[in-house]
Amino acid sequence: MANWIIETISQTGYLGLFLLMLLESIFPPIPSELIIPFAGFAAARGDLNLFGVVLAACAGAVAGMLPWYFAGRIFGLDRVRRIADRHGRWLTLNAEELDRATAWFTRYGPVIVLFGRLIPVIRTLISVPAGLARMPLPAFLLASAIGALVWNVLLTLAGYLLAEHYDLVEHVLDPGTMIVLGLVVLAYLYRLVTWRPSDTAPERDQGSR
Repeated sequence: MANWIIETISQTGYLGLFLLMLLESIFPPIPSELIIPFAGFAAARGDLNLFGVVLAACAGAVAGMLPWYFAGRIFGLDRVRRIADRHGRWLTLNAEELDRATAWFTRYGPVIVLFGRLIPVIRTLISVPAGLARMPLPAFLLASAIGALVWNVLLTLAGYLLAEHYDLVEHVLDPGTMIVLGLVVLAYLYRLVTWRPSDTAPERDQGSR
């Protein structure tokens, strides 16, 4: 994958960087930790402009966040609540907990989205609850853009300053990504074991008959 990323940016420049970051936002396995530092290295060589790299990376990242946001918004909270009451163990949330989480997200959504963009794996997942909570699109875009800007500036400068050793960024951040992924899996398993249905679930089931 590393050779493909390097070849794509080398041959297509800003457009390739934009498309790679768009894909990275949709499919987390594509590592921004390698994409952006190499683009920063290309800027250090004079092949790309430093500000152009940051702009293309941010534009691609924000564009890639929109499909997950609209997926959550279109699917709808009511549908997820019904699923939570019937199959909530696999979601690790019952309807009451989902309501509380949505209320919390509605209140602090922009801050959650902004900081969520700085955490591997969470960067992609955070767009779904934003859509489910029907977070206003301008607020979502602004928070996402600020978070993406901070992340992309840090990685671009790392690649720019490290020059031909830009790949060290991936080696440093990759263990952190694996730790975050492991914590997400452990948290899911814990919730899977300790999950309980909401007290009002039977009432909803009777009302739907």
